[in-house]
Amino acid sequence: MENFWEYLRTLTEAESIISSGGFYLLLIVVFAETGLFFGFFLPGDYLLFLAGILSAAGIIQVPIYTLVLSLIGAGILGNYAGYWFGYRTGPVLFSKNDSLFFKKRYIAVAEEFYDKYGGMALILGRFFPIVRTFAPIFAGVVKVDIKKFTLYNIIGSVAWVTTLTLAGYFLGRRFPQLKDYLQYIVLGLIIITTVPLIFAFVKKKLSKTNNQEQ
Repeated sequence: MENFWEYLRTLTEAESIISSGGFYLLLIVVFAETGLFFGFFLPGDYLLFLAGILSAAGIIQVPIYTLVLSLIGAGILGNYAGYWFGYRTGPVLFSKNDSLFFKKRYIAVAEEFYDKYGGMALILGRFFPIVRTFAPIFAGVVKVDIKKFTLYNIIGSVAWVTTLTLAGYFLGRRFPQLKDYLQYIVLGLIIITTVPLIFAFVKKKLSKTNNQEQ
């Protein structure tokens, strides 16, 4: 438990984030998590929220509008990278062996989400770990029309970045002391973003068990 809290403190240590890359590191993380298949484990959601809090506290020396626009751009470019990767690899991706950074079930999760929500999956999926990374890749695999993809890509990135970053920024302005409790905020965000995926996984397992019993 002690190691877990130490890990959270490392993630939320603003000074170390700034010294090791700061603003540019945030852009790289957002780009990687929204399109590179090995980026699914990156902390995109709560880094956006924390970026807003740190901007409000003056720790990130970048105007909030520059921060938001840059993160939106990184999210858009990340999705284009994911789409291109899926488009180029195609169905071969489904036969790829599992590895440390790639699991076929992740593509299956994105496929199921896409089948359920259609193009909106590229917008809604931004708010769900794993789906956020693999939805654009799957869209490339099935060769979604690039104009439609571009529309959903832009809307999704704008909605995701502005919602989380500005929520953190305005809360940080209203409650400056929040920067002293970042590890608790991270834990809360991890729970909020993970619970829906756990619920979907359990629901799918129960459904499969019931089908086998019948």
